[in-house]
Amino acid sequence: MGEVVTTIPTIGFNVETLQYKNIKFQVWDLGGQTSIRPYWRCYYANTDAVIYVVDSVDRDRVSTAKEELMAMLEEDELKDASLLVFANKQDMSGAMSAAEVSEALGLSTLKNREWTIYKTSAVKGEGLTEGLDWLINQMQ
Repeated sequence: MGEVVTTIPTIGFNVETLQYKNIKFQVWDLGGQTSIRPYWRCYYANTDAVIYVVDSVDRDRVSTAKEELMAMLEEDELKDASLLVFANKQDMSGAMSAAEVSEALGLSTLKNREWTIYKTSAVKGEGLTEGLDWLINQMQ
């Protein structure tokens, strides 16, 4: 946190421990390629929260993002997990607002689940700490 890191899309998965405030997060970054999605469920056990990052500029794939999110949230192992959605790339022209992303993902239809959405810019570091603060409050 607090530094810009150049990354490439995740192929497979990456595991990292992230400390934010007084909480240590075991973060599993799961690649989003179609061929990898069936393996996501291998990582659901003991999950307290899901952080779902959406490319707010990519209007063509937001319906796929919705389908994958809804399928994921139907898994028994995630029934108690809080959901934090980052509507990312807000620094780019043509980005959907957080409200537009929320509507496109159908977040208002979620029942019996704590969720929120934050507009973010990963490259500028905007919105990330606010989202993690919300997540910490959910977990305490």
